[in-house]
Amino acid sequence: MATQAQNPVGDEELEEFIVEVIRANTRGVSAIRNVTMEPNWSFGQSMFFAGTVITTIGIPLTLILVAAIVERLLIPATLLLQCLNARLGNLYQPFNIRLVHFCVLCLIVVGFFFVIPSAIFASIEPGWNFLDAFYYCYISLTTIGLGDYIPGDSPDQKLRPLYKVFTTGYLIIGLIFMMLILAVLYDIPQLNLSLHFLMKSDEQDDSEKVHLHTAAAASGPKYTQHLDEDGPNMMSPASEGP
Repeated sequence: MATQAQNPVGDEELEEFIVEVIRANTRGVSAIRNVTMEPNWSFGQSMFFAGTVITTIGIPLTLILVAAIVERLLIPATLLLQCLNARLGNLYQPFNIRLVHFCVLCLIVVGFFFVIPSAIFASIEPGWNFLDAFYYCYISLTTIGLGDYIPGDSPDQKLRPLYKVFTTGYLIIGLIFMMLILAVLYDIPQLNLSLHFLMKSDEQDDSEKVHLHTAAAASGPKYTQHLDEDGPNMMSPASEGP
């Protein structure tokens, strides 16, 4: 009787109370202090969620947009390769120059999209050290996205919507530069691993396609030019006999 008097709440009521506390916490009501936080589904949180879903799942429209931007970024990357060829062409082989070019781009991407953002996340996020932040940057830009680290989920996070917007922009731009690195790597035959998995039949098919395409391109203009030259002569009244 004493136990029931001290604990008048039953198990069902306690379970319902816990469910309500968890539901309120997900909507921005703190379960620790009697304060109200910013709701989770603010504009910044919604934009962060939408940007993460679009960039990591791989919607075709997003891939087309990212590929178009990568094509534009290949222009300055090619200019950098031309500068390296002009300076180092007399000293090193083309493969070595391409390798130096690839390493320079990798250092730029690692510095601006891994090291610097990791230091920023480590200074902003409570409970994150540099390795935790670097781990988040790696799994996010490689589109793994495990979800074990999410920036901006701290109850005391200042300017949370703006923080989410900047994080979304970082993920999109970082994904574009990661695809740029893959495009540069793909242009180096010695480092393109997909070429080593091709079968001899695939290589023969590719060579035959190139040969047929070249033959068609070479014979096409001559054929049309022959028709254009013979057509007026065949149709003109002057070519007909009396």
